Amino acid sequence: MEAKAVVKNIRISPQKARLVADMIRGKQVDNALNTLKFTPKKGASIIRKIVESAVANASQNEAIDVDTLFVKKIFIDGGPMLKRIRPRAMGRASRILKRSSHITVVLDEM
Repeated sequence: MEAKAVVKNIRISPQKARLVADMIRGKQVDNALNTLKFTPKKGASIIRKIVESAVANASQNEAIDVDTLFVKKIFIDGGPMLKRIRPRAMGRASRILKRSSHITVVLDEM
Protein backbone atom coordinates (compact mmCIF):
# COMPACT_ATOMS: atom_id res chain seq x y z
CA MET A 1 0.00 0.00 0.00
CA GLU A 2 1.21 3.46 -0.86
CA ALA A 3 0.76 6.77 0.90
CA LYS A 4 1.15 10.04 -0.95
CA ALA A 5 1.49 13.74 -0.16
CA VAL A 6 1.54 16.58 -2.70
CA VAL A 7 2.28 20.25 -2.18
CA LYS A 8 2.08 22.84 -4.92
CA ASN A 9 3.41 26.33 -5.58
CA ILE A 10 6.23 26.23 -3.02
CA ARG A 11 8.61 29.18 -3.46
CA ILE A 12 11.84 27.29 -3.93
CA SER A 13 13.48 26.59 -7.26
CA PRO A 14 13.16 22.98 -8.42
CA GLN A 15 16.91 22.70 -8.91
CA LYS A 16 17.59 23.50 -5.25
CA ALA A 17 14.80 21.23 -4.00
CA ARG A 18 16.04 18.30 -6.11
CA LEU A 19 19.41 18.42 -4.36
CA VAL A 20 17.67 17.64 -1.08
CA ALA A 21 15.23 15.14 -2.59
CA ASP A 22 18.08 13.07 -4.03
CA MET A 23 19.49 12.60 -0.52
CA ILE A 24 16.41 10.79 0.83
CA ARG A 25 15.14 8.85 -2.18
CA GLY A 26 14.93 5.14 -1.30
CA LYS A 27 15.63 5.60 2.42
CA GLN A 28 13.45 4.47 5.29
CA VAL A 29 11.22 7.20 6.66
CA ASP A 30 12.91 7.54 10.06
CA ASN A 31 16.35 7.79 8.42
CA ALA A 32 15.04 10.28 5.86
CA LEU A 33 13.48 12.50 8.53
CA ASN A 34 16.68 12.39 10.57
CA THR A 35 18.74 13.34 7.51
CA LEU A 36 16.42 16.23 6.68
CA LYS A 37 16.43 17.47 10.26
CA PHE A 38 20.19 18.06 10.19
CA THR A 39 20.55 19.29 6.61
CA PRO A 40 21.21 23.05 6.52
CA LYS A 41 19.27 23.84 3.34
CA LYS A 42 15.98 25.64 2.84
CA GLY A 43 14.54 22.69 0.95
CA ALA A 44 15.21 20.30 3.82
CA SER A 45 12.61 21.82 6.14
CA ILE A 46 10.04 22.01 3.34
CA ILE A 47 10.53 18.39 2.25
CA ARG A 48 10.58 17.24 5.87
CA LYS A 49 7.08 18.63 6.38
CA ILE A 50 5.86 16.88 3.24
CA VAL A 51 7.32 13.53 4.30
CA GLU A 52 5.69 13.93 7.72
CA SER A 53 2.40 14.68 5.97
CA ALA A 54 2.73 11.51 3.89
CA VAL A 55 3.39 9.51 7.08
CA ALA A 56 0.28 11.02 8.65
CA ASN A 57 -1.70 10.07 5.54
CA ALA A 58 -0.36 6.51 5.82
CA SER A 59 -1.31 6.27 9.48
CA GLN A 60 -4.96 6.88 8.54
CA ASN A 61 -4.97 3.57 6.64
CA GLU A 62 -5.04 0.64 9.06
CA ALA A 63 -3.57 -1.74 6.48
CA ILE A 64 -0.24 0.14 6.46
CA ASP A 65 2.44 -0.40 9.10
CA VAL A 66 4.04 3.02 9.61
CA ASP A 67 7.30 1.55 10.95
CA THR A 68 8.11 -0.18 7.65
CA LEU A 69 7.63 2.79 5.32
CA PHE A 70 10.31 4.01 2.94
CA VAL A 71 10.47 6.80 0.36
CA LYS A 72 9.50 5.04 -2.85
CA LYS A 73 9.31 8.13 -5.06
CA ILE A 74 9.98 11.78 -4.56
CA PHE A 75 9.90 14.17 -7.46
CA ILE A 76 9.93 17.91 -7.90
CA ASP A 77 8.23 19.51 -10.87
CA GLY A 78 8.47 23.14 -11.87
CA GLY A 79 5.58 25.36 -10.89
CA PRO A 80 4.53 28.79 -12.10
CA MET A 81 7.20 31.48 -12.31
CA LEU A 82 6.93 35.05 -11.12
CA LYS A 83 8.45 37.27 -13.78
CA ARG A 84 10.22 40.40 -12.59
CA ILE A 85 12.31 43.03 -14.36
CA ARG A 86 15.72 44.29 -13.29
CA PRO A 87 17.04 47.55 -14.73
CA ARG A 88 20.33 47.22 -16.60
CA ALA A 89 22.80 49.55 -18.24
CA MET A 90 21.87 51.93 -21.08
CA GLY A 91 18.13 51.78 -20.53
CA ARG A 92 17.82 48.05 -20.97
CA ALA A 93 16.10 45.58 -18.70
CA SER A 94 16.63 41.92 -17.94
CA ARG A 95 14.15 39.39 -16.67
CA ILE A 96 14.31 37.70 -13.29
CA LEU A 97 12.42 34.42 -12.98
CA LYS A 98 11.34 33.60 -9.44
CA ARG A 99 10.69 29.89 -9.67
CA SER A 100 8.33 27.69 -7.68
CA SER A 101 7.92 23.95 -7.31
CA HIS A 102 5.35 21.18 -7.06
CA ILE A 103 6.63 18.45 -4.73
CA THR A 104 5.24 14.90 -4.57
CA VAL A 105 6.28 12.23 -2.06
CA VAL A 106 5.15 8.59 -2.33
CA LEU A 107 5.82 6.21 0.57
CA ASP A 108 5.49 2.44 0.42
CA GLU A 109 5.97 -0.52 2.75
CA MET A 110 9.01 -2.74 2.59
